[in-house]
Amino acid sequence: MDLKEQIVDDISSNSIILYMKGTKEMPQCGFSNNVVQILNHYGIDYKDVNVLTDPNIRIKLSEHSGWPTIPQLFVKGELVGGADITNELHQNGQLLDILDKANS
Repeated sequence: MDLKEQIVDDISSNSIILYMKGTKEMPQCGFSNNVVQILNHYGIDYKDVNVLTDPNIRIKLSEHSGWPTIPQLFVKGELVGGADITNELHQNGQLLDILDKANS
């Protein structure tokens, strides 16, 4: 399985997945940390993928998603967005509804 196939498989087989710099235990970027803190606020389980382990992950991920920046949050196979969008959805109360879909 090549890297692009692995990314597509990971996104489809994990109801919530966050591509980030670092890990959820040790974020290595303020934007990634912001999304981790929001997800931790809801107490949900999710898969994290550290894009710093292989620079090609960012390239193939952005080709797949059409989104140029990291982090990238996916719920049920759909891109929610990066840190700004995730934060905005959290602030206006819509993120919980999106995350609830992951459990349905």
